[in-house]
Amino acid sequence: MLTKKMEDALVKHINKEMHSAYIYMSMAAHSTSMGLKGFGTWFMAQYHEEMMHAMKMYEYVQSQGGKIILGAIEEPPGAFKSALDMMEKTLDHERYMSKNINDLLEVAIKERDHATQIFLHWYVTEQVEEEDTVGEILAKLKLIGKDPNALLMMDKDLAGRAVTVPTDFSLGIGAALKA
Repeated sequence: MLTKKMEDALVKHINKEMHSAYIYMSMAAHSTSMGLKGFGTWFMAQYHEEMMHAMKMYEYVQSQGGKIILGAIEEPPGAFKSALDMMEKTLDHERYMSKNINDLLEVAIKERDHATQIFLHWYVTEQVEEEDTVGEILAKLKLIGKDPNALLMMDKDLAGRAVTVPTDFSLGIGAALKA
């Protein structure tokens, strides 16, 4: 059973995960409108990951007897200077999300909520992976500089990213992962 403080923190974080998805959907739309459909594909896969993160937490709160009252999702930015700008903003955002996960873990520690601490370890590991992946893409973008041919090659490479998480949560995360 969650304490009220833990429940409130987790529900607030669900909103942050949904906002993350919204940001990546906006970046996907912007990428595609720039003619970078591969970047668009990459950002849409990221969108689906963030939605799964939100749903995983949503189901956890419910499984622990918590009540979920969702708040408004903040409007995401809609325009970006370049692919490099989007990836720099992505890394900044993933670092922000890592800080939020760490803050949630601190609440769980203070509340002596061992189950939630264990649950949150998955998110900690996920954030390390997210930051590493985006950092690699960003390093490549910095290497290619303003070379349009190299950017198009990278776009083609990013187009190969497949959605590796479930996208239908109607039967729950567990069922979606088994499908």
